[in-house]
Amino acid sequence: MNFTRIGKKWYLYVITDEQLSKGRSHAAVAKQAIDGGADVIQFRDKSASSRKLYNDALAIRKITRQTNVIFIVNDRLDIALAVDADGVHVGQTDLPARVARQLIGEGKILGVSVETQQQAIQAEQDGADYLGVGPVFEARSTKPDAGEPRGLVLLKEIRHQCTMPIVAIGGINAHNAKDMIRAGADGIAVISAIVSADDIAIASRELKEIIILERKRIEKN
Repeated sequence: MNFTRIGKKWYLYVITDEQLSKGRSHAAVAKQAIDGGADVIQFRDKSASSRKLYNDALAIRKITRQTNVIFIVNDRLDIALAVDADGVHVGQTDLPARVARQLIGEGKILGVSVETQQQAIQAEQDGADYLGVGPVFEARSTKPDAGEPRGLVLLKEIRHQCTMPIVAIGGINAHNAKDMIRAGADGIAVISAIVSADDIAIASRELKEIIILERKRIEKN
């Protein structure tokens, strides 16, 4: 796994969501997930005002700097730049990846959500550093606008076409995380399985351990 702009492996990628976090703030979710071993925190909020987004992102930026964890902002390139996040993640209906790359420059990380092989190839050409592939399974509670789940077939197809890092997303939990790694994902992105857990740190730790053990098993064989 070679993230040229990152310099370390990403196994567990946690996406914040205050609507699912049982009253915990974005920053609190981020801190507890990091305590449990999260390698990346993505700040995602589709309904907050720009001022709230900025303040929440600033709080997470402080935490991630102190813990040396990568911080990605979903969609909002302006917020990412305003708080000096490590990067931004865009979807197929957001600012085009090639434009996002031009605006953030070569020093920041660019992630792109893809649902097809063609989108994956295009994202790579447009300057993406990693792909968010999914939805792998049903994930309507966290992303109502997600496309139809493609399952492991999608992961395998895109892994076959692209050499860049893949983070699987969509309905992933402790029961199916191994399958994502076996299908070719380098890491997994999780929302509800961690954000909605009673103990976010414990849930993060359990998922991280599953991923690491499966990667070791694959590398050994």
